[in-house]
Amino acid sequence: MIIALSAGRAATAEESKPPNILFILIDDLGWMDLACQGNKLVETPNIDRFATQGMRFTDAYAAAPVCSPTRAAILTGKSPARVRITNHLPDRASFTPPEAKLGPAEMLDHLPLEHVTIAERLKAAGYKTGFFGKWHLNGRGATQFYPEHQGFDLNVGGCAFGGPPTFFDPYRIPTIKNRQKGEYLPDRLADEAISFLQRHQDERFMLFLWNYTVHWPMEAPESLLEKYKSRTGRGLNDTRYGAMIEAMDASIGRVLDALDRLQLANDTFVVFTSDNGGFAGVADNRPLRAAKGHLYEGGIRVPLIIRWPGVIQPKSINKTPVISTDFYATVADAAGLALADNESPDGESLLPILRGDASLEREAIFFHFPNYAWHRSNRLGSAVRAGNYKLIERFDDGTVELFNLKNDLSERHNLAAEEPDRVASLKKQLVDFRRRTNAAMPVPIRR
Repeated sequence: MIIALSAGRAATAEESKPPNILFILIDDLGWMDLACQGNKLVETPNIDRFATQGMRFTDAYAAAPVCSPTRAAILTGKSPARVRITNHLPDRASFTPPEAKLGPAEMLDHLPLEHVTIAERLKAAGYKTGFFGKWHLNGRGATQFYPEHQGFDLNVGGCAFGGPPTFFDPYRIPTIKNRQKGEYLPDRLADEAISFLQRHQDERFMLFLWNYTVHWPMEAPESLLEKYKSRTGRGLNDTRYGAMIEAMDASIGRVLDALDRLQLANDTFVVFTSDNGGFAGVADNRPLRAAKGHLYEGGIRVPLIIRWPGVIQPKSINKTPVISTDFYATVADAAGLALADNESPDGESLLPILRGDASLEREAIFFHFPNYAWHRSNRLGSAVRAGNYKLIERFDDGTVELFNLKNDLSERHNLAAEEPDRVASLKKQLVDFRRRTNAAMPVPIRR
């Protein structure tokens, strides 16, 4: 059970009243896709400045290597395995390779309404709640599962789309009204978010800005495409991607500036992160291995920055492994909401480490990806990270890979044969995790 504040420490003035919540989720932004993360080819001055104002996590993870499961995990505090959303929606038979020995695990095509979302919890506590951007947690036409039915007072952009038909108006997104031909979607969503801030500046609010960018299609303002067309080398596989990243940074900067202008920054808890690793076709995830759609670090390790003035020490860097399922408990904790025992069962509040006065209680974090990604090149499996070690179990043949991430961030040296006791221990933890979450498993294909 999560309590409003950890025992043994009095609340500061900032913590004595619930903060506003601004949760920024970027689509497909890789761990190496920001200048403050070490990318020398991109310019992200607004997010870099934001990173100096709060805590930047070096070992943050998306709950899954694709988008929909991570989004469900953030909203519910439950593992994708537990909510039975383990792939991007909808899962398709065409994703299964012709030579596959296993068929994908069964999964849902929407986030059921019976799950309590963090938006529902905060709305019940008096927060005004707004959703702006990509939802991707229901099937086409299933509008009954849209954000406005999951705790949000306002929904701008949230629908079944995994990516926009285009980033320029007319957008052809059913939940955004066209406004000005040629307008850029990240700028439009920033405008909508700022309007929400202005309307509710005298009330407690929770604003989810879940951008469609930097997802495909690769589209950016012409001036930035021109600026980046010669920026080749380590850090970008596609110069258009660099232009999209800088445009994204500018749009986020406008929202952060609005918090300052409205004198809301000191009273707002802000999260900035991504829903999975960078897409291999455009992002250069090195030194991480692989990319979106894989259980290697390139598919699941993501940027994470959190700011709460007066509570989080500026310029902090934290190496604790954290995961998307932690956000439900963390936001509730920041808002002073105690959780029932069945809420956020797979997450843990990060406030102790954000305040710098305690560590987390858990020993490991888990991943379950029993479905084929759109590229069909991933192997179905589960993974666990405990301390510096990470184990990946493959379902097709039962083999495992063990890596010491402290010494081998690129996951090149499989230590499984050298450390059988550690393998056995971590495999047991994975089995227990799947049992605890009632995880669906792949099924053999009979030919």
